[in-house]
Amino acid sequence: MVLTRGRTARTAAAAVVAAAALALTGCGGDDSFELQDWHAPGQNASVGDVLIRYAHVAEPKGEPWQVGDDVPAYVWLVNEGDKADRLVGASSSNAESVDIVNADGKPLPDGVELPPNQLQQLEPGKSHLLLRDVRKVVRGGDFMKITLNFEKAGSVTFNIQSQIPVYDTSPTPSG
Repeated sequence: MVLTRGRTARTAAAAVVAAAALALTGCGGDDSFELQDWHAPGQNASVGDVLIRYAHVAEPKGEPWQVGDDVPAYVWLVNEGDKADRLVGASSSNAESVDIVNADGKPLPDGVELPPNQLQQLEPGKSHLLLRDVRKVVRGGDFMKITLNFEKAGSVTFNIQSQIPVYDTSPTPSG
């Protein structure tokens, strides 16, 4: 009987995990999932009707970001208002400037539109933020201040973290 309960408990736990995974990925038809209830890694903030989620600086590859590097930063934005808003600019005390760029790294002078009730992901391979000419070394796990400026919602300043590197631990080939 104990074995049966253990299996039942494990089966029930697996079902809960599977249901949560389906809800987080948007599968399974669960429209009740609310982004603001999800505790994603990265920094979260809000200003006006705009929710800021999963804000982070890209993971350094192999060594810390060095003074003078252009460093990508990523963020998810949700406009909960009834009217479109726009991310029009950003700044950081640890960068000469912060540009909003397209997937090719070209500046988007008009920023990024935030339609009402839609998720806008500024991610690798898409529009994102680019900290130009960083002023100090940025290691994985380091924090720095960043300010995001929105056309209607206003501005918000918060700490953004450099993603902690996950290096490949596979053995290197021997020669």
